[in-house]
Amino acid sequence: MTVNSMTGFARSIGSFKTYSWQWEAKSVNGKGLEIRCRMPAGFDQLEDKIRKLLKSTFHRGSMNIQLQFENTQGEQAYRVNTVFLDELLTLANQYVEEGRGQLPNMDGMLALKGVIEQNDIAQDHAGNDELQAVLLESAAEVLANLSSVRAEEGGRLSPILNAQLDEIEILVSRAKEQIVDGPDNSRRRLKTQMDRILSETKTLDEGRLEQELALLATKADISEELDRLSSHIASAREVLNGTSDHGMGRRLDFICQEFNREANTLCSKSSDKALTQTGLDMKAVIDRLREQVQNIE
Repeated sequence: MTVNSMTGFARSIGSFKTYSWQWEAKSVNGKGLEIRCRMPAGFDQLEDKIRKLLKSTFHRGSMNIQLQFENTQGEQAYRVNTVFLDELLTLANQYVEEGRGQLPNMDGMLALKGVIEQNDIAQDHAGNDELQAVLLESAAEVLANLSSVRAEEGGRLSPILNAQLDEIEILVSRAKEQIVDGPDNSRRRLKTQMDRILSETKTLDEGRLEQELALLATKADISEELDRLSSHIASAREVLNGTSDHGMGRRLDFICQEFNREANTLCSKSSDKALTQTGLDMKAVIDRLREQVQNIE
């Protein structure tokens, strides 16, 4: 199965008649799929299609896609809004006739906001079905490139994840070796401490003492935590080597939470310095693993 990262960048260019364009698509980490589109005015219908294409290609990540349009024949980029200019001149004449002003000069009129406006040639052709078809094809190309970049980045993450799982597995094995005599050692240590306390009195029932010592030794037993850690390692490897990459990042993130919970319990139960250090080393590796998992789709 392919491990896909959520980070990547891709660009593609295209042309149609007198127009050329450039698509840019980039993605970063995100809890879900977040899409932001920047299109020239008038391309709302195309934006809806782009969003559907993105949703069919990606499952997670904060996605940004932008379309830049250019007229290759050098048509004028600005035009005079004659309707607005005529309205201003009519209003100016009314003020002159009423004696409340003088006729403005043309330079002043053209300088007014809204008289000269940008000539959005792209918007004039936004409804062209043929143009939209080639733009959509070009968008599909840039998204395919982005998907390849994310897969390539994910390919670099895969051996890192497996190596970190190997580290956790080694630490679990070390902890199992450290607790071979763990319950008995804890029981003997507790009994020695109690014998010292009770050296001057015989009022405590020996049978009750044995029960309490057995209970404390049972609470200090971490064999179940280690078994669950081994099970989580197997689950993580199944996710990485499975047949579907859908939801891989979320499942691995959940497994990391379980890893961390068991490692915390191990450290809290341990009364042995070496075993506690093993638990702390395990937590450090789990933190590094979780950081990498945050990059996976």
